[in-house]
Amino acid sequence: MGPPLKLFKNQKYQELKQECIKDGRLFCDPTFLTENDSLFYNRLLPGKVVWKRPQDICDDPHLIVGKISNHQLIQGRLGHKPMVSAFSCLAVQESHWTKTIPNHKEQEWDPRKLDKYAGIFRFRFWHFGEWTEVVIDDMLPTINGDLVFSFSTSMNEFWNALLEKAYAKLLGCYEALDGLTTTDIIVDFTGTLAETVDVQKGRYTELLEEKYKLFREMYKTFTKGGLVCCSIESPNQEEQEVETDWGLLKGHTYTMTDIRKIRLGERLVQVFGTEKLYMVRLRNPLGRQEWSGPWSEISEEWQQLTAADRKNLGLVMSDDGEFWMSLEDFCRNFRELNVCRNVYNPILGQKELESVVGCWTVNDDPLMNRSGGCYNNQDTFLQNPQYIFTVPEDGHKVIMSLQQKDLRTYRRMGRPDNYIIGFELFKVEMNRKFRLHHLYIQERAGTSTYIDTRTVFLSKYLKKGNYVLIPTMFQHGRTSEFLLRIFSELPVQLRELTLDMPKMSCWNLARGYPKVVTQITVHSAEGLEKKYANENVNPYLVIKCGKEEVRSPIQKNTVHAIFDTQAIFYRRTTDIPIIVQVWNSRKFCDQFLGQVTLDADPSDCRDLKSLYLRKKGGPTAKVKQGHISFKIISSDDLTEF
Repeated sequence: MGPPLKLFKNQKYQELKQECIKDGRLFCDPTFLTENDSLFYNRLLPGKVVWKRPQDICDDPHLIVGKISNHQLIQGRLGHKPMVSAFSCLAVQESHWTKTIPNHKEQEWDPRKLDKYAGIFRFRFWHFGEWTEVVIDDMLPTINGDLVFSFSTSMNEFWNALLEKAYAKLLGCYEALDGLTTTDIIVDFTGTLAETVDVQKGRYTELLEEKYKLFREMYKTFTKGGLVCCSIESPNQEEQEVETDWGLLKGHTYTMTDIRKIRLGERLVQVFGTEKLYMVRLRNPLGRQEWSGPWSEISEEWQQLTAADRKNLGLVMSDDGEFWMSLEDFCRNFRELNVCRNVYNPILGQKELESVVGCWTVNDDPLMNRSGGCYNNQDTFLQNPQYIFTVPEDGHKVIMSLQQKDLRTYRRMGRPDNYIIGFELFKVEMNRKFRLHHLYIQERAGTSTYIDTRTVFLSKYLKKGNYVLIPTMFQHGRTSEFLLRIFSELPVQLRELTLDMPKMSCWNLARGYPKVVTQITVHSAEGLEKKYANENVNPYLVIKCGKEEVRSPIQKNTVHAIFDTQAIFYRRTTDIPIIVQVWNSRKFCDQFLGQVTLDADPSDCRDLKSLYLRKKGGPTAKVKQGHISFKIISSDDLTEF
């Protein structure tokens, strides 16, 4: 069963179609009229626009002719180049375009059943977290009989022109498509999660391991049903579409249509001097200006392969405008790489993305205000919404994406398309349940760019633990909705922190409501006991307060362990101590290495401390080998931390 479907303008495709067939008429959409307001916000198009149905433009019209990716797409007189790139990318993965164009065979023209054709089509978009179905009629804007916006080189194919019209309707008008990036459009077509990689900044041509890591990321994305596209930077408008020395176009987006790691046989190893080839296949949506470097059709490398070699290795090309190139040349020639990950794993049936819709709101009560501005606004920053998630393993890649509500529909009212947005990421206590109020010990683990685009993202390899993500506008005191998405191959349990401190409940009152909050960071445990010279010591921490405890990750084979483990406890009284224990993880029975017992009174010094480990039994127990370094602070104000 698929995700819930929202009907745009509450238009029901089947009901509208059946009404038109019953009445013997073609559908005319009353919610997206054939007039200038459907084209532009506040300007007129030079030349007379005539809205025509496909059968009035050509003979034998079709939604799709042959394979959807067989024909080149043209942006048209007033079309949008990112749209053409997104169309080409969409056509690569059948699982995506059949979702965007549902039941395409049912929507197709059938010359044998023209009495069943009603001039109505439907398309589906992933719109701010919801799959939304948009219904349109088949009236398309033309000048002198030619389509004004995108069209196919197969003059009787109309899927892209109709899809573009439905997208324009969703956003308000055709002009609303201006300013959208290729990845914005791909995300709306597919619901994928986009990550932009600066290939030059990543130094993939210099760092061998990084280059192969990039290849693995692209390969994993593509084979899981994701989409990948790339482009060459154009420093100015004059160099747009200028050809490079190797036949590529600057400022132009190419779509990845295949990626392969190829093991060569003995004969080809001797020819190419390597056992493996890392290859990518790209396609120019315009079907021209192909790569002319190594592995192009005119290259020496290509000519040294027989037709049988190419087939056996999978180095085939199915469409015009396609070409192969090595990973090395790919990294050397392209600047920007857009990786759009499929957020549902069809192999494992496992969802790899968690998302939540939130809102920046303004309230006179600081505890209820949720629009605190960026990190520069130190007095109000932590008033923003806060979300916590858990990274279950060290070195795990997490992609975080923040998308603001599209304001294009309000452009006629003079509102900006986008606010400047961004987010901050903090590593927090392993047992945090309540909102952050001050940043005393939390590690600033990452920050996105702050920019007035629809979406900002951050990709990081994170240590095991809890993280709080704070989405913000650059300025405080503004209201808007946002969509937060987090992609990870392992579940991260994304949830919002809404409470400032423990609730005042009957249970809490009966057992004693907390009066003190204590925050502790254990930095390290050093000089730990080692009975034998060749013994492996694998230390970990257990931090206790009453019946609550926090356990750190295990450090492997060291007597000088760096932990930086954080915990927070809400205590009924300072008579309940904080106990920090150090244990050695062993195969059958863990070994106790020592502990420290802390009163953690609010009046205590808040500086970094170091104490020797002791046996069990309190602060006066016998000293053991080793010591820990820690910072601990307590407060009578439960909202201080």
